[in-house]
Amino acid sequence: MANKGLQDLKQQVQGAAQEAVTAAGASAQQVVDQATEAGQKAMDQVAKSTQETIDKTANQASETFSGFGKKLGFM
Repeated sequence: MANKGLQDLKQQVQGAAQEAVTAAGASAQQVVDQATEAGQKAMDQVAKSTQETIDKTANQASETFSGFGKKLGFM
């Protein structure tokens, strides 16, 4: 009878341990997912900022060359 009680206790402990491992794994995966999402957002912002800077620089260069062309009488 005591052997049956120990067997039941062992199964309960194993079940609880498995649940704890599963929960820990799920929490770790959630942290990884959040970090990945944050990294992707940061990279998207860098790309957007870089493109905006390129566009502004190209516009400024175009305006500058247009101004030179007008001063030199080409336009």
